[in-house]
This record gives sequence, C-alpha cells and structure tokens, in this order.
Amino acid sequence: MTLSDGVTLIILPLLGAGLLISFYRVVRGPSLPDRVVALDLMATVIISISAVYSVASNEPSYLDAAVVLALITFLGTVAFAYYLNRSSSNA
Repeated sequence: MTLSDGVTLIILPLLGAGLLISFYRVVRGPSLPDRVVALDLMATVIISISAVYSVASNEPSYLDAAVVLALITFLGTVAFAYYLNRSSSNA
C-alpha cells in the first residue's frame, strides 16, 4: 500500500466523517458561539482535506487554496470574537 492509497482509503473518509459531525453541531448547536466554533472546525477540516488531497495527488496548487481558506477563516474568527467582546461590553 502506497501513501496515496492510505490517504484515499483511511484519512479522507475520517476527515469526511469529521465534517459531517461538525455539520451536525452547526445545525443542532444550542447557542451562537457553538455554531461559530463548529463552522470554524468545518473550515479546518476542509483545509485538511485540501492538504491531504494535495499530497495524495501530488498537486501543490491545492495547498495554495488551503492557505487562502485558512487566512479567511482566521479573519472570520477574529471578527466574531470582536463582535462577542463588543456585545458583552454593551450589556
């Protein structure tokens, strides 16, 4: 078994399962922060899928997309933390 076979057979299905579990938390999350954390986790899993697929297919352009998505996700997380800080200081 080569590395790309192991990635395709083991790692990608596990990451897909993690994506489904985090999607369930987005749908059933009891509060807004829980849903935002689940969305952040979904973005992280998608970044991981892109990186793993890049290694398996020997195509480095997928890593560029993963880096861009990671930067956008980071900015979204910072914006949400700023929003929570502003809303808690106004109350």
